[in-house]
Amino acid sequence: MPAQSYAHFKKYNIPELPHTMPGKYPPRISRDMPATLDFIPGVGKSVFASSEECKPLISDVYCGRDSKAINESRQRVMKSLNLFRNLLAERMSEQKGKAKTKTGATWSTYLETAMTLQRDNKWVNISKRLGPVPGVEVGDEFYCRAELNVIGLHRQFCNGIDYTKKDGKIVATSIVNSGRYDNDMKSSDSLIYVGQGGNPGVGRTQPKDQKLQRGNLALMNSKEAKTPVRVILTKKISKPLYIYHGLYLVEKFSQERGEFGKLVFKFVLKRISGQPKLTQGLGVVKKSRNSKVPKGISYVNDISRGKEKMPIRVVNAIDDERPPFFHYTTNKIYPKFNKLYIPSGCDCTDGCLDSNKCSCAMKNGGEISYNSNGQIVKKKSIVYECGPSCKCSSSCTNRVSQLGVRFKLEIFRTQFKGWGVRTRSYIPSGSFICEYMGEVPTTDATQYGNVGRFINHSCSPNLFAQKVLYDHDDKRFPHIMLFATKDIPASRELTIMKLQGEGGM
Repeated sequence: MPAQSYAHFKKYNIPELPHTMPGKYPPRISRDMPATLDFIPGVGKSVFASSEECKPLISDVYCGRDSKAINESRQRVMKSLNLFRNLLAERMSEQKGKAKTKTGATWSTYLETAMTLQRDNKWVNISKRLGPVPGVEVGDEFYCRAELNVIGLHRQFCNGIDYTKKDGKIVATSIVNSGRYDNDMKSSDSLIYVGQGGNPGVGRTQPKDQKLQRGNLALMNSKEAKTPVRVILTKKISKPLYIYHGLYLVEKFSQERGEFGKLVFKFVLKRISGQPKLTQGLGVVKKSRNSKVPKGISYVNDISRGKEKMPIRVVNAIDDERPPFFHYTTNKIYPKFNKLYIPSGCDCTDGCLDSNKCSCAMKNGGEISYNSNGQIVKKKSIVYECGPSCKCSSSCTNRVSQLGVRFKLEIFRTQFKGWGVRTRSYIPSGSFICEYMGEVPTTDATQYGNVGRFINHSCSPNLFAQKVLYDHDDKRFPHIMLFATKDIPASRELTIMKLQGEGGM
């Protein structure tokens, strides 16, 4: 993106940003962050971006900061966001047994987590501001409204319009197009935004005429003052995903009858030129009655073609790229020159419940490595599972990773890191995710692999690698199985620490 002159942005009355960030902890974003980031949770999307990916929102000239300051701001935002997601994952785990939801993900849980961080001075970009937010880039993704508050992108938990005072008048700082109002994304650069209030679908109120006050008044004043408004759009697949779409200007303002017959305000916003281009359809995407995937998003129903027990969907809402061709396999391919022998097995017929009598358990130090829910108890140098020579059934508690994928996983296109993998369902800590089909001598991993080949690396992963043996006893070629290091909420990206060779961890 070519750099714009200072005068180009000054005409929009965008205030200059200070070189220092308010608050003890700086801002942070969540574009591609994984689940609990670990990226955590990292949202969606995200493993830490490289310095090359940390591009300024508009231009260094406008921001008045060098690249080092920009990168520092981004790291602070990412740090703050990861703190929120990790704490949220812990609280969801605590609440899932008390709440009526399976994951413990209630509105109050999100709110209380955010307020805890605020009391601990962990929020960043504390002061409300016009224009870009330091450390946040166009295209960054967030998993809930609370995250927008924590990083200072939008300081309203419920209201769609946030505002501040400028020259004695309130002007809008940001809006969230959540889909609760009859908004219309005409194109990737044009949005018709309906004002707030009088919507029976919000707060169970009776339909009534909207008033020119608070957020509505702020947007009208923004039109007159020509101040920029940050726009956050919502993409809905299984759960909302909030995407920062960049800076817009309010060009038109009118009042007319809305969908409930009452007077509403409508604001036409145009995206300021010179910002990174985003694909149309990243806003409120309405689902087709005939498809579980929103229109405008390319997808493959099951990249494994039935080889996994759980279909693995591929989604791309970024560009027209398709996953690289490869042969999907659920079986490890070993070197032809090496002969592997099936080890002798246990004689258990009770599901290996008595670890003192199970020969496979004895290899694990006299204990079964998994609990009754199939979660690994602790990491070991090698875990020995029951194998093909054992007399126990497939339901044995010592057969877990060899049974394959059992959670709903999704391969998705990230903004800057190519492809990634996220979970479509809640994953408890210690659960098996998938096998990591890395390179084995004489085996071309570019031609053969599974869903694990798309999992990104992270300095703070939410998965760990465990060596497992069950179909042979050659320690040179263990299965590399991936397990969850913590409870992982749905829609979070899965990441691992970079492996040091086939057997290294």
